[in-house]
Order: sequence, then C-alpha cells, then structure tokens
Amino acid sequence: MEVNESYRSFLEIWHLAMWYLFLAAVAVSVLMVIFYMIKYSGAKSYKEKFDIASVKETKTYLNANYVLAVGIFLLLNTVYDETVVLSPIWFGIRMFVSMCIATLHIYIAYLIFKYYYPGPLQKKLKKLRYAPRINPSTGNAMKLLSESEEDAYLDEGMQAEENAFSVDYDVWIDEETQETHIEKYQGHLTAFECDRCGFQTLRLVKETVIAEPTEIADGEIEKEFECSYCGRIKRKNQTLNKHMDKDAMVAHKAHVDMPDIHAIKIEIHGTNGKTEVFEFQNTDQAKHFLDEFEFDKIRE
Repeated sequence: MEVNESYRSFLEIWHLAMWYLFLAAVAVSVLMVIFYMIKYSGAKSYKEKFDIASVKETKTYLNANYVLAVGIFLLLNTVYDETVVLSPIWFGIRMFVSMCIATLHIYIAYLIFKYYYPGPLQKKLKKLRYAPRINPSTGNAMKLLSESEEDAYLDEGMQAEENAFSVDYDVWIDEETQETHIEKYQGHLTAFECDRCGFQTLRLVKETVIAEPTEIADGEIEKEFECSYCGRIKRKNQTLNKHMDKDAMVAHKAHVDMPDIHAIKIEIHGTNGKTEVFEFQNTDQAKHFLDEFEFDKIRE
C-alpha cells in the first residue's frame, strides 16, 4: 500500500508537470510561427519578403512541428491515468505509445515540408519575384527588363555570374526617370564566391583521384576550381571515405576519367516558338541544370 501511495503521488506530480510542459510546448510552437509572420509581414519590399520566405519559411514551420510533436508526447502522457495508476508497467507502455505517436507526427511533418510544401512555396516565391514594382522615390510603376535588355545594366562580373548560372539578376527600370533597381537571386547551378573578385563564379572544373579508398584506409581527391570571371584557379584536397559505396565509387571514377569536354550546349524549344540556349562546361553542370529545370520558370 505504501508503494502504491508513493506511485500515486508521483503520477499526480507527473501529470501536472506534463500539462504545464505541454502548454509551454504549444506556446513555443505558436510563437515561432507568429514571430516568423511578423518578420515576413514587416518586410518593406517584395524582395525582402522573397529572401525571408525562401530561407526561413519551411525551416520555421518544420521546427514548429517538431516542438508541437514534443507537446503531443507530453499530452499523451496524461491520458488513461485510471489504467496507468494500476501498475508502473502501464506507465512504461503509455510512454512508449506516446513516443511512437510523436515520432509519427515528426515523420509526417518532415514528408510534407520536404516533398509537398516546396511546390506551393515556389509558386509563392515566383509571385513575389515578379509582382509589379513601384519606384519608392517617384511612385512610378517599374518595368522588368528581359534577359537581353538587362545586360546593358549589369557589369561584367554580374554577367559572368549569370553565365555561370549561379546567380540570376532582375533589372527593374522606371521608364520615366531611367532609374533602375537590380535584384539578386539564386541561379540554377551552384557556384562558390571567388576569394579574389568576390563574384559567385568559382566552379568545379576538374577532379583528380590521388589515392583511391580501400577497406582499411581513406582515399584522397584533388578538386580544381576556376573563376569564369577573373580566371582564379583554386585547388582543394578532399578525403574519400573508405566506406564509400562501390557503385558510387565506380560512377565517380567514370566521371574523373571522362575525357575533357570543352562545352555542352542545350537548346530548349517552347511551344510558343521561343528558343532558349544554355551552355555548360561539363556533363555534371548540364545534368544538374536539367534536374532542376522547370519550363514555366522561363520568363515570357
């Protein structure tokens, strides 16, 4: 009887703590979303909203669901108290079931925000990017220049970034005053910032296996990067893990041993008769572009 009374006292304290912690978890989850919405709503321009949404929206909603999952775990640890009080075994079972349900919530939230939400988010970002701009200094409507028109307003470094597909620039112009606003967006392909010229035009051009990995030792590979704007050459050695999958190693070796390719051009013909030409330095860049390419992203 004394053990049962101690167990009952423990459960009373436990249930009370679970309720308070549950309320705290829900409050934190809601506050995370509210703070994000305040920051997003407080952005002064479509570009600022674009930057906030593209970087923080998915991460905020996902993290809020993770905290909410903790709240679900805590809440479920207060139910069926009439059964749990009969034996500590039921306490352990309830704990296990609560953990499973909370984990299921985390898994579903991850799937939603990893695979479904990027679609609606891209539509939202596209709407923000191409929403009509107003010149804050004159109040005039601004015009978005086409790819061919905007080159006249971009310096050589900016054009080099666009040619490398690492950055995409939008140029908006006030046709009455000729005032321009230039907005910078992430491009189709990944390029690094050059430590010499400062532009995102440093791309991987060559890989050389120095030592192949074995079952007992790591290997080593040398990566050579070249800046398409200033010509900077940068080399970096990287470890090849000894546990690297054999198929991945064969594919990697085939890429390294591939003969040098000067350029790859891809022509995309639209149903409206418009043709877009893209040029790449190697097959990896071309494949990456095709994997990421969506035809409706090409502006009319």
